[in-house]
Amino acid sequence: MQETRLALIRHAETATPNVFHGAESDIDLSAWGEHQARVLADHLAARGAEAVYCSGMRRAIATAKPIAAALGLEPIVVPELHERKIGPLSGMARQEGWAVYEESKTRWMAGDLEFSHPGGESFADIARRVTPVIDGLRRRHPGGRMVVIAHGIVIRVALLNMLPDRVPADFDRIAIDFASINDLAHDGVSWRAEALNVVVAPSPAKPVA
Repeated sequence: MQETRLALIRHAETATPNVFHGAESDIDLSAWGEHQARVLADHLAARGAEAVYCSGMRRAIATAKPIAAALGLEPIVVPELHERKIGPLSGMARQEGWAVYEESKTRWMAGDLEFSHPGGESFADIARRVTPVIDGLRRRHPGGRMVVIAHGIVIRVALLNMLPDRVPADFDRIAIDFASINDLAHDGVSWRAEALNVVVAPSPAKPVA
């Protein structure tokens, strides 16, 4: 069976990268983020793809549009790929809200996957929302190549569920920078990572989540 390939990409840099942006914060890209999206488009154009999917959030759509155009496609919005719901943490300065975020990821790495702060999605919530969607897209393109633009924590959770050699305790070992590419292959049985967190246009600001 021919392998299915997936480029799972985090959206480019946001207009305010030092602020937490959850599903509640529909923010645009910065000028540098728009540049990153164009660099991604140039990088991916030669590789080809059957489809480009993205979440319905502006930062994901703005990243997907130039990529899709370079591939002669239109981006297809998949609402379920939205960023993690983080409630009152959304819009908060990263320094101010870091302890709240840190508690969740520490609990997840310890195996408490249903934990979250009030108003926030847990690791398990994100996995239940996103993993079936990506599997459905894979089934739609057997032996093909697709691009999916989503969000930092969403991609981390997806990778930790999809890759057989990764577990939630590896959360901090997977970096997901702005506009980074995770190159994945599915052999009909399981996913494997060809490359993780490939950054073609590094961002001056590099928040960890």
